[in-house]
Amino acid sequence: MSDISAINVGYKTVPAKQGNANPSGQDFGTVFDAAKGLLDETNTLQNKASAEEVKFALGLSDNTHDLMIAAQKAATALQYTNSIRTNMIQAYQTIMNMQI
Repeated sequence: MSDISAINVGYKTVPAKQGNANPSGQDFGTVFDAAKGLLDETNTLQNKASAEEVKFALGLSDNTHDLMIAAQKAATALQYTNSIRTNMIQAYQTIMNMQI
């Protein structure tokens, strides 16, 4: 399982060239791959939470602690993913509104 913080760190640094439009040196492919990893991890956490709910409902588990932890992890990951999505949409809209 990947670390959620991968979206914030670990960007590939590209050597700066003359006239490079990316002064921060962050490679878009790396950012995109980190976002895809975030989606995969969120999906995994959602599936684990659902599995815990089913186990609890069927009486296979009586540990509400694990159920609540799985549900909270899934909810937190979903909120984080939604926040990243919102920021990406805002960035896209800002780029689209730029005038040359």
